[in-house]
Amino acid sequence: MRIGLLTEGGYPYVGGEGGVWCDRLVRGLDGHEFDVYAFSVGQGQEDAGWVELPPQVRRVRTAPLWAAEEDGVVHGRRARRRFTEYYGELTAALCTSAEPGAAEKPGTAEADRFANALHGLAELARDEGGLVAALRSEQAVRALERACRAPGARRAAREARVSDLLTVADHLERALRPLSLDWYEEDGLGAVDLCHAASGGIAALPGLLARHFFGVPLLVTEYGVRLRTHYLTRPDASPAVRSLLAAFHGLLTAETYRAASYLVPGNAHARRWQERCGADRTKLRTIHPGLDATPFARVGEDRREEEREKSEKQEKRETRGKGETREHAEPHTLVWLGRVEPARDLVSLLHAFAEVRAAEPGTRLRIVGRPSGPEGEAYLSHCRALAAQLFPDEADGPHAVGRNPVSFEELGGPGAETTADVHAGATVTVLSSVVEGFPVGLIEAMFCGRATVSTDVGAVVEVIGGTGLVVPPRNPRALAEACVSLLRDPERRARLGAAARARALELFSVEQNVAAFHGLYLETVARTPVRRPVLDGAGDPQPFAAPAEAHVPGHWTEPTPRAVPTWAVETPEPVTETVR
Repeated sequence: MRIGLLTEGGYPYVGGEGGVWCDRLVRGLDGHEFDVYAFSVGQGQEDAGWVELPPQVRRVRTAPLWAAEEDGVVHGRRARRRFTEYYGELTAALCTSAEPGAAEKPGTAEADRFANALHGLAELARDEGGLVAALRSEQAVRALERACRAPGARRAAREARVSDLLTVADHLERALRPLSLDWYEEDGLGAVDLCHAASGGIAALPGLLARHFFGVPLLVTEYGVRLRTHYLTRPDASPAVRSLLAAFHGLLTAETYRAASYLVPGNAHARRWQERCGADRTKLRTIHPGLDATPFARVGEDRREEEREKSEKQEKRETRGKGETREHAEPHTLVWLGRVEPARDLVSLLHAFAEVRAAEPGTRLRIVGRPSGPEGEAYLSHCRALAAQLFPDEADGPHAVGRNPVSFEELGGPGAETTADVHAGATVTVLSSVVEGFPVGLIEAMFCGRATVSTDVGAVVEVIGGTGLVVPPRNPRALAEACVSLLRDPERRARLGAAARARALELFSVEQNVAAFHGLYLETVARTPVRRPVLDGAGDPQPFAAPAEAHVPGHWTEPTPRAVPTWAVETPEPVTETVR
């Protein structure tokens, strides 16, 4: 099978978003061929280069989304007329589409209008060699202005100012750059058996066009729903800009969901968002991301023996008599691992740790991670100051140097060389986020056989599945009580850790991810008609064998059979038998 893998800002670039799981997928399916069609999102990403590609990657074609050179295409009068018609229809659909949030999906009329206009622009770009100059022209801005001022346009569109129109036209030009690429040829995307978009949005647009031009089936994976991201961006833009751009991405998502053979959310949280955005439930197939369990194998296998020894020591201490105090027990360690940013809510974790220390003296907290951008740097400084205020340095004697029970570390330092090393020293792993997508760090702790305490956000409950404790977010007391209950019960920690490791190996390994996608590839291709021209008895193609409406995008019902007069129906004569 030949698969066209479509990415945006990811594979095969070094450090690209979603590049790790794409690389594991490609390497795991070494019996198939891959053609990678990738969009880069910046000069820095292109300068960083590509990851090492396996031999099954036969071709890589890239295009920048952050810059577009003039293609030198000059449109004639007829081409300009076609562009004005299609671009005007597309912008009219944006101006008349329902307000974001007013309905779960755009109306059928607007969706069909948008799809026809989008494919019309794609055909024009293919005929003329590109649309870069046309999308940047004054003609495009005027067409957008006419659509905003036309009767029936929404109020937000009618109130758009000149600056708003320029902003929206510029965004549409960047979003529609894939239409001008030379990827849509018989030896390009027309030669693949299946298009697999690694995300929704712009990355799926070449797959839409491959399906339109050649009938190639499309598979779309969304570990994070792009439409939701677009709804949350541009908070400082004017209402007109936000409304028009949200309508564009909403209509593009609706067309992608309609055209795709299957949609693959990475978790139930993403699946619910896809359904809210209009996805057909019959097309949804949840496939969890796959992580490599090999780096955590040693830690996970040693965990059960370690917990058994700790349990035996605890029982011996409890049988020595009432004179033995808890201070003589081995100190516990809570571990938090991730990117340092406000969404991780380390402030609540520090306040919860204050209550943990009161109940279990000697317990320590390790916060391991790097700040995310300037905002993360400021947040890390705030957390350091709060830790110094809540927990003064402790010293064993008047002449000893004190040490704070909270340590802030980075991966690569002493005792934190790798993620597995960090989890190896943890009694309990803690996640305190208020916003979380798919908690990869939590799965790594599960691979290591660690008991976990997490906040109920994102896909946490789906990942944990009863193998850890889950508390409400922004609730330090609940977080502290859950941690203390596990610290005081080593047998329970061992049971939860073993169950967590078994669940992670079953659901979140690379092997299950690759096997699930392989099965879906085969199912998709098996359900797709062979893309060959219909031939007559002499071997010549029959140009009108397929109905014309089969090539027109839209929501079409099954054709009703033509009414036939009763007198024209041949009625077979009944068979009679002679009775003797």
